[in-house]
Amino acid sequence: MADWLAALHRRAELRAEAGLTRRLRPRAAGDAVVDLAGNDYLGLATHPEVTAAAGRALAAYGLGATGSRLVRGSTDVHHGLEAALAEWLGADGSLVFSSGYLANLGAVRALVGPHTLLVSDAHNHASLIDGCRISRAETVVVPHADPAAVATALAAAPGRPAVVVTESVFSVDGDLAPLAELHAVARRHGALLLVDDAHALGVIGPAGAGGVSAAGLAGEPDVVVTATLSKSLGGAGGVVAGPAEFVRDLVETGRTFIFDTALPPSVAAGVRAALDLARAGDDLRAELADRAAETVRRLRAAGLTVSAPDAAVVSVTAPGPEAATAWAAGCAARGVAVGCFRPPSTPDSRSRLRLTISAGVPRADFERAIDVIVECAP
Repeated sequence: MADWLAALHRRAELRAEAGLTRRLRPRAAGDAVVDLAGNDYLGLATHPEVTAAAGRALAAYGLGATGSRLVRGSTDVHHGLEAALAEWLGADGSLVFSSGYLANLGAVRALVGPHTLLVSDAHNHASLIDGCRISRAETVVVPHADPAAVATALAAAPGRPAVVVTESVFSVDGDLAPLAELHAVARRHGALLLVDDAHALGVIGPAGAGGVSAAGLAGEPDVVVTATLSKSLGGAGGVVAGPAEFVRDLVETGRTFIFDTALPPSVAAGVRAALDLARAGDDLRAELADRAAETVRRLRAAGLTVSAPDAAVVSVTAPGPEAATAWAAGCAARGVAVGCFRPPSTPDSRSRLRLTISAGVPRADFERAIDVIVECAP
């Protein structure tokens, strides 16, 4: 018994020596921290219309869904949300999961059949990576955002069913995938395209419909879209959208859907209200784009290495994991929350701060937060 606990203790010591310790930091409701670490891009998590809709559903349905979707967990709220998501994304249908992580696991697994080849971008999110692993399909990891590499991988497996797996806006550096080019390559080789639109939904595209819509691929029969409902929509849950036949297959065979308790109706109702606000939120998206561009301009002027603001994620390079941790801690001590990404969470072994810009942060607080980040830089 003691041996395995001692081994865990030693592993924790090694992570600490490498600057890779992670800690849970509880926050109080309504704290005064300027949040450039969360994912509430449009500031809708606390919008009065969103919380009111959630409150009405909470009173009507109770705390939880009480069961899986195929037992007692499906409500009219879930079905209304799925119809609205499908319309927004330009898809035949959509299916809501209890998290974006489970949506990605379910989507990848459902797209895999005998001899399927998965071609996965090197910077994909852990949920897509885990989906590829769980599917047990042969997976080729290709260089980041490289349609030529995807074409080479597909050409090396002629006649095999294949799926190209990518994010639209990548979660670490915030860069936008060349979706139109990836789709053209996939279609030329008879492959499907799976796109995780988590960091693009609500932020880019017509009416905020995401990166797939921005690339002109909405509704294409060989494209499947996933997204989380916890970022620009301020709630929780995930969605898979695509052809009606695929959605039906997920309902009947998707293990991360069938065997999981449904998203609470109150959350689904709040997300549904947030969706309406997001669709009509061109002014919020304009403010978001302006803030992202200003962030990059000011940080680069301070001599920092910063990613291009393709959406609302801005990545700032740190000298190493210890420096990144100290930088984030310095910002936190001055009331600014920033993301701190270090290996093994980064796909390129590079440490950085990740800033997620929010239109919901008061402008004066946002301006002060950028000053703090510059002043605390190593």
